[in-house]
Amino acid sequence: MAALGKIRSKGVALVCVIGLGLFAFIAEEAFRSCESTRNDHRQQIGEVLGKKINVQEYQKLVDEYVEIIKLQRGDQGLNDTELDRYRDYVWQTYVSNALVADEAQRLGLTVTDDELQEVLNKGTNPLLQQTPFFNRQTGRFDVAALKNFLSTYRTQGAQDPQSQTIYKYWTFIEKNLRHELLNQKYQTLTAATQLSNPVEAKMALDEQNEEASIELAAFAYTAIPDSAVEITDAEMKAKYDEMKSLFRQDVESRDIKYIDVKVEPSTKDIAEINEQFAKYREELAAAEDPAAVVKRSVSDVPFLGLPVLKGAYPMDVANRLDSISVGQTSKVFEDKINKTLSVMKLLAKEQLPDSVQYRFITVGGSDMEASKKSADSIITAIKGGADFEVVAKNYGQGGQKVWFTTAMYQNEPSVDIENVKIFKALNTMSAGEIRNIELSQANVVMQVLDRKAFTTKYTAAVIRKDITFSDDTYHEAFNKFSSFVSANRTAEDLINNAKQNGYVVLDQKNITTSAHNVANISTTKEVLRWLFDAKVGDVSKMTQCGENDHMLIAILDKINKKGYVSLDNPQVKEAIRSMILRDKKAEMIEAKIKDVKSIAEAEKADAKISTIDQIKFSDSRGVYVESLMTPEVALAGAVAGTEQGKFSSKPVRGNAGVYLFNVNSKTKSEGENTDVKAMERQLAMQRVQMMGRGFLMQELYQNANVVDNRYTFF
Repeated sequence: MAALGKIRSKGVALVCVIGLGLFAFIAEEAFRSCESTRNDHRQQIGEVLGKKINVQEYQKLVDEYVEIIKLQRGDQGLNDTELDRYRDYVWQTYVSNALVADEAQRLGLTVTDDELQEVLNKGTNPLLQQTPFFNRQTGRFDVAALKNFLSTYRTQGAQDPQSQTIYKYWTFIEKNLRHELLNQKYQTLTAATQLSNPVEAKMALDEQNEEASIELAAFAYTAIPDSAVEITDAEMKAKYDEMKSLFRQDVESRDIKYIDVKVEPSTKDIAEINEQFAKYREELAAAEDPAAVVKRSVSDVPFLGLPVLKGAYPMDVANRLDSISVGQTSKVFEDKINKTLSVMKLLAKEQLPDSVQYRFITVGGSDMEASKKSADSIITAIKGGADFEVVAKNYGQGGQKVWFTTAMYQNEPSVDIENVKIFKALNTMSAGEIRNIELSQANVVMQVLDRKAFTTKYTAAVIRKDITFSDDTYHEAFNKFSSFVSANRTAEDLINNAKQNGYVVLDQKNITTSAHNVANISTTKEVLRWLFDAKVGDVSKMTQCGENDHMLIAILDKINKKGYVSLDNPQVKEAIRSMILRDKKAEMIEAKIKDVKSIAEAEKADAKISTIDQIKFSDSRGVYVESLMTPEVALAGAVAGTEQGKFSSKPVRGNAGVYLFNVNSKTKSEGENTDVKAMERQLAMQRVQMMGRGFLMQELYQNANVVDNRYTFF
């Protein structure tokens, strides 16, 4: 009882302690929940139709596509620009497929296994031509070969790396086939909504077949100075409200001001590289082994020691190959566009075949002497009438005829000495000649069968290097810019003090999250990530970027929200002002010419007079007015509505001026088309094509609330 009394006496304290404990427990769980939510948010690459896409899901799609590209190209190396392009393609494809799939689900559209099988059985879909199961001889997809592969793979081939690669490739093709078929169904359904009618078709035929010739009087807007036109704020707002739909922005964007310092070679740097190239020229001219000189120089143009086509060399080098003789060394020359210095020695200039058909037998042996003896015996037998392929089979080889071209080696960064021997022989052997090529580990009996496409080939030793800055020059530029940034930490100070310190403040408008860099400078993705987390007026860190030749600092100048860009935007304001300026000048011109009733009177009112023939209303480009150097669509419509011999009933407002005209003649063009039904189909197809060019997808995109946050990861 005493114990209970003691507990009761501490009741309030106990309740507080327990309450604090419960609060701590709940708070801890809430914190964990919030942290988990934040982590999930950090992993989100974007959103389509309310569905969030995490980075792992997106990266899996990118990896899948990149592997397919590598397989198709036979190349494992991809640079950053290519990867960015493939990431964009995967994202755009994902969004497009998601939009169509959502619409298809609403409409009850699906792709069945039977429909897919029908496509495989037909075997004509372009996607199928990219698979290992496409038969080049028949020009069709071999569905039986696919079935055999899948059956074998599922039973015994799952551990075979090559089979795994083919299986992954096929599953990618199959998935894309299903997407393509669904897209086709959706497009077919929407295309069925695009109709024409006989009345419209007949009008279109008349417009297509009728040509007009006019005498035109043009009054240019430029004849009236802008200063003569007064524009009020109320007029600006009224015009903006009228044209607001033109300024819709589907994604949020950023405007920045930035200073970009590009490090350039100093006068001292240029003098040193010129001195270096003068020595290279002396060494090349005297060298018995030009390859060694090129190798020591670390030239951008590798020396293969093989005859290649002119196009294998950089353009500035190729353009000079015919200006020097064999054995001569050129002067040092500069490519100002690519900022390089070059010097070259022409070693050979020959007429050689670009394509050579040949066959070969590789001959081994217990040692090289035995190998050579066997090779000599093979050559003797073939010269004596033995069948090449039969002899090849005796040595476990096919001996088939193959084609060799210059393109197979001329763009390689290097060619080993064994291949140099073979390629030289193929370039120089005559048709029908058979020769033994002695290599380090074997002999190769090679016979040339045919030589085609004779052309000029060049063998040149080229030393070509960038005109670049020294470390001292870079450090000097870095220290100067760092000092400037340190002394000017605010946006206002950076902008106000840039010019007096030798820097230029530049602008970049409407940067979106789909961008890959800032100011078209590579390796600026960190600045891009900063940009979409920054506040207006924030200043970025100084970033070393580009090819280690740029330094950049950025200021977030403005955030452009999703929706309609306001009239405060300088670009919008200028566009609206230009529209009003054009309208008011048109009104002034129209007031001036209101009593003009002929071309002669228009000429007296300072119009530019010209004759224009072959005007068709069906020409979407409009009428090209040479005197004002512009096409005018409105003019084509006015001419179509005016009878032959008549003067225009009222002035026509165009993009560059106001026009009056007289219709001299109207004629039906030769080859008149009168098939109304065919024109109905054509008009309907034109509308389908317009939808296919993105109008429909753009509408779906705008309603899908697409969010693209890839910039935070890549």
